Order: sequence, then structure tokens, then C-alpha cells
Amino acid sequence: MESNAMTTPIKMSILFLLAMFIGSQSSQADQIKETSMTIYFQDRFAGPNATTVPITGIPGQLWTFGSFGTVFCIDSPITQGLEGSSEQIARGQGVHVTSALDGSATYVSISIVFMNKEFNGSTLEIQGANYLYVNVRELAVVGGTGQFRYARGFATFETAFLDMKAAYAVLRCNITVEHY
Repeated sequence: MESNAMTTPIKMSILFLLAMFIGSQSSQADQIKETSMTIYFQDRFAGPNATTVPITGIPGQLWTFGSFGTVFCIDSPITQGLEGSSEQIARGQGVHVTSALDGSATYVSISIVFMNKEFNGSTLEIQGANYLYVNVRELAVVGGTGQFRYARGFATFETAFLDMKAAYAVLRCNITVEHY
């Protein structure tokens, strides 16, 4: 009976220390950060340096953003500023699918792959409906890696510059995410 009386305080001490350890670990891991940034997608949609190209579509129809069922592959440089000569900080890699029968929307799934000093190797994953005839389009940030692990938030896209003759557009992207 005496040994049981001795083990109870020891068990209680161990449980107390374990609870303190778990509490200190979770308080460090539960600190959510918020990051906001503005970046610029430099899109070329024709010519030898195209960064957005149609890869498939409905046979017999034009493969354009306005043609239902057209799938585009993207690998666009992302810069810190509006100008194409601005410092490249990432690449936007993914797909667009014209998903509205009337061609008014595409489904977007894109990874922002950072290569700048601050976020090198980290990614943000953006997904959702992109309504082509709306000035500011909002899509979901559904995840991330590296410094953006467990990211969630939103990204807005707007056309900052468009030159149809040169097949060149610059999209301003404002991103706000919470992450650990």
C-alpha cells in the first residue's frame, strides 16, 4: 500500500511535466503569421517566347481563352514590379481551362514558385474560377510549402497592362495569406 502512495505523486509529477512540454510546443507551433505582397505576372501568349500556350481543346474549334474546353499551360516569370525588366522573384506555373460554356471564365490551378532570396524554394498554390470580364478577380490560396506551409488566403488579379498586338499582358496579383 505504501508503494502505491509513493507512485501517485510521481505519476502526477510526470503528467504535469508532460502537460507543460506539450503546452510549450503547441504555443510555438500555433503562431500564425500573415503575409501580404504584390507581384506581377509577365504573360506572353503568342510567339516564340510564349509563356501561356494552348495544349488541347475541342477538335475543330479554335483554342482560345474564349473557347470552352481549351486547356492552357503556363510558365510565366513573376516580377517585383510592373516592368518586365524588374527583378524576377518567382515563376507562375500551372494550367488554365476555359470552363464556362460562353467562354467567360477559366478554372485556374497555379503554383507560384519563389526563387528570390526571401522565399527561395517556397510555393503558394492558387486555385479557382477566373472570370475574364471582371476587372478584379479573386481566387483562393489553398496551400503552400516552405515558408508558406499550411497557407490559406486569397489572391486578387487585375490586368495592369495589355498589348494585344504584341501578345503581352502584365497581371497585378495582390496576395494575403496566413501561414505558420
